[in-house]
Amino acid sequence: MFSLGRPRQGRPLFWIAATATLSGCAGGVLDPQGPIGAGNRTILLNSLAVMLVIVIPTLVALLAFAWMFRASNRNARYDPGFTYSGRIELIVWSIPTLTILFLGGLIYYGSYHLDPRKPIASSQPPLDIQVVALDWKWLFLYPDQGVGTVNQLVIPAGVPVRFKLTSASVMNTFFVPQLGSMIYVMNGMQTEVNLQADREGDYLGLSAHFSGDGFSDMNFRVRAVPPDAFAGWASSLHSGGGVLNASAYRDLARQSIHVPPSSFGHIQPGLFEAVVRQALPPGPGPAETAAGEAQVSPKAEPKAGTPPAAQQPKVGG
Repeated sequence: MFSLGRPRQGRPLFWIAATATLSGCAGGVLDPQGPIGAGNRTILLNSLAVMLVIVIPTLVALLAFAWMFRASNRNARYDPGFTYSGRIELIVWSIPTLTILFLGGLIYYGSYHLDPRKPIASSQPPLDIQVVALDWKWLFLYPDQGVGTVNQLVIPAGVPVRFKLTSASVMNTFFVPQLGSMIYVMNGMQTEVNLQADREGDYLGLSAHFSGDGFSDMNFRVRAVPPDAFAGWASSLHSGGGVLNASAYRDLARQSIHVPPSSFGHIQPGLFEAVVRQALPPGPGPAETAAGEAQVSPKAEPKAGTPPAAQQPKVGG
């Protein structure tokens, strides 16, 4: 006699392992919350399926040939004079060729339809946000609203967001896995990426490129809120936040770790452009080694004999 309700030995361990494996998909690239993230997931899964078309038959053929031509199989055909077979050559070369063609089609789809600079089709006008990667924190500027935040990004759900990005120090990477399109940022250069959150929620944003001691904590929170709530949030910062001008930016650009989220109720016009053209000196990046390696940019430190007045940039002009 046995009980039908009694689980078989080892089954709980199977479900625990399965649950732990699938739980890693939540909150990542396999759990997209926007059109770009959904497109990235489609490319990932389609590419996996195309590659499995080769991997699975190859593994099956490996086991089949090992069984057919085992030493104990006296019925196996032994043909040491075999040199060429047109059928085998056709199979060997056609399958990789078709795989390359399929993967090439997926690459074309990804590079054209998911171009980071391509605007997202929507009836809503895009929201402009300027992003600066600092050591080791993220600065977000809202030029139309005249406000800024550090390590927190608030966006309206269902509205395309056009990000303009740069780095105030070493090369870095801006990535919100559930929204898609990881993109690199560099000092003295500007890039662009268009993203959108389809629904309200909190999402993880992070730096995906090692940039020094504070890299592991260079994360930020993305809040997707209703458009009305976003407008109210931006208005509320005008009365509660400080002023971000050239002087305040220099203090903010100093290296720091574990920076809590903060906000600015007013930002000086032209601040982002001054960072891009290096009118505001770049950050030092990771500390110099004992050998005295050069900084990230010659403009990071004043040149010898340069008057202090020459180091004061004109931001608003």
